[in-house]
Amino acid sequence: MRIVYSLIIEAAQIAVVLAVAPAFVGWVRMLKCRAQGRASAGILQPYRDLRRLFYKDVVLAGNASWIFRSAPYVAFGATVLAGAIIPVISTDLPLGLTADVIALVAVFAIARFFTALAGMDIGTAFGGMGSSREMMVASLAEPAMLMSVFTISLVAGSTTLSEMVRVITSGQFVFRPSMALALMAFVLIGIAETGRIPVDNPATHLELTMIHEAMVLEYSGRHLALIEWAGMIKLFLFASLGVALFVPWGIGGPHEVFMVPVAVVSLAIKLGIVGVCLVLVETRLAKMRIFQVPEFLGVAFILATLGMLSFFMLE
Repeated sequence: MRIVYSLIIEAAQIAVVLAVAPAFVGWVRMLKCRAQGRASAGILQPYRDLRRLFYKDVVLAGNASWIFRSAPYVAFGATVLAGAIIPVISTDLPLGLTADVIALVAVFAIARFFTALAGMDIGTAFGGMGSSREMMVASLAEPAMLMSVFTISLVAGSTTLSEMVRVITSGQFVFRPSMALALMAFVLIGIAETGRIPVDNPATHLELTMIHEAMVLEYSGRHLALIEWAGMIKLFLFASLGVALFVPWGIGGPHEVFMVPVAVVSLAIKLGIVGVCLVLVETRLAKMRIFQVPEFLGVAFILATLGMLSFFMLE
């Protein structure tokens, strides 16, 4: 009976991730339009965009290999798998109990790896440029992310995300200086990993500034829809991961069926606040030059390292 309940919770969480991710992106876009004094298409516009792309035909380059054809499905599947690991509405997740934060970073890396390969597969200049930039960002962001989350794992005594949530929501938890440093590092990493301003601009197609968009310029139809949907899910998951690591109160525990509706409402409120903070950052900052990105991520790595060191020195 417990296994059946866990599988139902897992399926419900995946459904929430798939359904709510476009709404979260629509919320961020709507707030950004209003902050800049522009008319907004509404919070449901990402759903309409995805539906339009799924109805369109796929156009493939003549020299596209199986890598280019399969990359959208691999990226989307890997991102959904990550959504089954992160405790979004409950910690009673079968995959969450068998995969820790290292496996989570590896799953995100698989999606990035195939997307970068697809960008280089057909031999366009923009695709190769975007892939090289994406790998540069990944080589700096992934170690910093691991260091940041490892700081929380030291506090919790486990690298499993569900166990981290359980320890943080326990009565004896105290917010420590090491967690504050890890939070600052995670915010910088999340901005870089999801391609937001000031590291990247998801709304631009300028040749000299593109990172993620440069890799997917040759996609169309359902392939582009899957890539766009995976990008929305990734932004949603990074926001949910930050919530789970630093403000997890409201996430349901094992066998707490009554907490699932509460967790959904709590998640909506927290994501609304995250969206407001993200818009404030993006409207007040300009996109930095690509040569400044290593310094940006270097600061994140230093903050994460200081957080880990402060745990051993102060606690």
